[in-house]
Amino acid sequence: ITNPSLVPAMKKAAAIVTDTGGLTCHAAIVARELNTPCVIGTNIATRVLKDGDLVEVDATRGVVTKI
Repeated sequence: ITNPSLVPAMKKAAAIVTDTGGLTCHAAIVARELNTPCVIGTNIATRVLKDGDLVEVDATRGVVTKI
């Protein structure tokens, strides 16, 4: 879940990945406006990924891969 206080960090991100959300959620709307790749609704991202992990994000396929 994202909120307006996270927008400055989202502007710096190469991609956005969330556990929850849908096509009209805050993260998806901000990502669209920033032209930033986004995968939403992973259900497990915050359990699997940790700060500093390198990941590859294929937003077209909705796939996030830990490198």
